[in-house]
Amino acid sequence: MRANDPALRSWVPVPEGNDFPIQNLPFGIFRTKNRNPRVGVAIGDFVLDLAAVAEFGYFDSLTLDKKVFSQNTLNAFIATGQQNWRKVRDRVSELLDEKSQALQGQKSARQNCLIPMSDVEMLMPIHVPDYTDFYSSIDHATNMGKMFRDPANALLPNWKHIPVGYHGRASSICVSGTSFHRPKGQLKPADAEVPTFGPTKLLDFELETAFVIGKATQLGDSVTTAEAQDHIFGMVLFNDWSARDIQSWEYVPLGPFLSKNFCSVASPWIVTMDALEPFRVEGYKQEPKVLPYLEYSGNKNIDINLEVLIRTPDGTENSICRSNYKYMYWTMEQQLAHHTVNGCNINVGDMMASGTISGPEEGSFGSMMEITWRGTKPLKMKDGSERKFINDGDAVIIRGYAEKNGVRIGFGDCDSTVLPAK
Repeated sequence: MRANDPALRSWVPVPEGNDFPIQNLPFGIFRTKNRNPRVGVAIGDFVLDLAAVAEFGYFDSLTLDKKVFSQNTLNAFIATGQQNWRKVRDRVSELLDEKSQALQGQKSARQNCLIPMSDVEMLMPIHVPDYTDFYSSIDHATNMGKMFRDPANALLPNWKHIPVGYHGRASSICVSGTSFHRPKGQLKPADAEVPTFGPTKLLDFELETAFVIGKATQLGDSVTTAEAQDHIFGMVLFNDWSARDIQSWEYVPLGPFLSKNFCSVASPWIVTMDALEPFRVEGYKQEPKVLPYLEYSGNKNIDINLEVLIRTPDGTENSICRSNYKYMYWTMEQQLAHHTVNGCNINVGDMMASGTISGPEEGSFGSMMEITWRGTKPLKMKDGSERKFINDGDAVIIRGYAEKNGVRIGFGDCDSTVLPAK
């Protein structure tokens, strides 16, 4: 793909270590004081306004309804299909190439189309019709099994046979920058005879990513692992906030409910699968052998460096976890194949989260439950305070990027702040 060429350079300045070089070009929805919500592409510290680009005629060579760039979600653009995603990304790459004067040399168009990120407000990039959360990191599942069940048999019998998942709540998925109130629910400590009601005492983040469905299916149809990439538009960073004490009481027999549906947070830029293609790596050797519908060929894992930070109320950032998406046991292709093998239909904009991504070593665990081992190993913050779980006033920031051959493809921050319970 031309847009992935490591040698490309943009006439738009891209600072060293920036998440958004010309090889990335992620899509999002933004607005300004003077512009209604619309589609943009990130480049360096700027946003390229695709609605304006279309108005100036730079997309006239594409057989595409230009109205899709003036929508308040990406759904209409995504629904035009994979060929159009690629054509638009390639065209944007051409326009931003340092060798091209098409936009660079037209002062009026350039000033209208390119906006500093500091002047924009990022919005939720998609309308999410449905949301599924998987449980696909073997190290996370093993850690949780050790804490709550038999350490010698940490994984449940089905875990290595199916990508375990559950249907979550789409309405409470929010964009980065969201503040939310500490959730309330029923709590029952192990030594209590009956539950009580109140704010969660064990509020936790979950380091995740999510992929966005780009091609719908009809009820009764299935998507194979070989076809899955045709149905995935791109990825975001994702924080699936969790109330551990509410969850421990409610989850039997049907799983999480109030402990998960109060807020999940996505980063605002959707990084396309095309941009991430150069960072594919070999996945886990899956034993026992999976059933035929879950088999796949090629390198389907992705080397994405992930970091979690707690920003304390004084504004100080504390790095508490470094993990990597390559630690996923089940791939996106397997997750989607399993999700649809029974004929479940999927819709453009559906979001499917990875589940907590933990690595094999301490320091790479993707939740406070694991990092502090149920609160028995508190973390010391730079301001001198301790954390067993997340306090009111804390913000959790997730950052992620893939890097190879001098090219860094990042996601931008996934940032959310905890307010006191109402």
